[in-house]
Amino acid sequence: MDSFAWPWMFALLVLVPLIVFRPGRSRRGGIMYTRHDVLATLPGTWRTRLGWLPGVLRALCLSLGIAALARPQEVLGHVRTSTEGVAIQLVVDRSSSMNETMSYGGGVATRLDVVKQVVREFIEGDERFGSGMGRRGDMIGLIAFAGYADTICPLVRTHSALVELLETVETAETRAEDGTAIGSAIQLAAARLKNAEEEINRSLSNDDAKPEFTIASKVIILLTDGVNNRPVSPIEMAQLAAQWGIRIYTIGIGDEPDRPRSIFDVARTPVDRELLKAVARITNGQYFSANDADTLRQVYERIGELEKTRIETQEFTEYRELYPPLAAAALIALTLEVLARLLVLRRLA
Repeated sequence: MDSFAWPWMFALLVLVPLIVFRPGRSRRGGIMYTRHDVLATLPGTWRTRLGWLPGVLRALCLSLGIAALARPQEVLGHVRTSTEGVAIQLVVDRSSSMNETMSYGGGVATRLDVVKQVVREFIEGDERFGSGMGRRGDMIGLIAFAGYADTICPLVRTHSALVELLETVETAETRAEDGTAIGSAIQLAAARLKNAEEEINRSLSNDDAKPEFTIASKVIILLTDGVNNRPVSPIEMAQLAAQWGIRIYTIGIGDEPDRPRSIFDVARTPVDRELLKAVARITNGQYFSANDADTLRQVYERIGELEKTRIETQEFTEYRELYPPLAAAALIALTLEVLARLLVLRRLA
């Protein structure tokens, strides 16, 4: 019992003793006799010993009835969340070139380590992104690629496991697995997003009361520092993604468009900026370049602003009425009182 709908009804309890034990109540039976000493010696019967019972039953009946009138209730609170979110496939390059260093927090760190930290902030929320909410409510998956693409985490709405799996991503260690399969990565990410609704249904139990979730848009955020060197065409895969209504944002990490190239850059493979711009343009996305941690944060912040999530929360309060047992108990007490007065104790009542 959590509350009473009409608690002011308990004020009627002050009338119970006045009704049950009202002064001046007439007694219909009795014998006039002046020898009180003789009457005092007479033994009492079981009926006289139970003479108090009708009054107690009436008091009980009235008290239970008043408690029922106060309408005790159990509060059943429900919160329903309507989420219009974004299905996001994070696609991260893990080729050996991601071991190169870049500026990070006053020092240097590998490109992959910087990416993992910034992506984690993007998912979980960070004041540098202007909000502590992160991508709460969105479906997010993770794909990493080098010479081939792997699903690290499927599309999920609970992001704790996703963040843990992000930390396990390492750069390619052997020549056999190294490379930059941009086309394969887009192909796998687009296929995952195409079936995002099926991912939702598989992740939910029929017995669970889950918030209503609607996919407002499907997005791939592709980050790479190299040039596609595998046979699957990124352009063809971008065209396929566009047919499926998927937008691709591309990020060239280590791309410094304003920096003139020198003879020392001959051995370094530049970011294929034109390819990434074409992929983004085909899908109505955008291309971004980032050459340090701060710039990369700004890129993810900008993408977050472009892909908004709308979450509406409504609270519903339902009540379960608990007065019927009290009303039934009051009726039973009244019935017992009537039976006692009319049948068992009728001469004393």
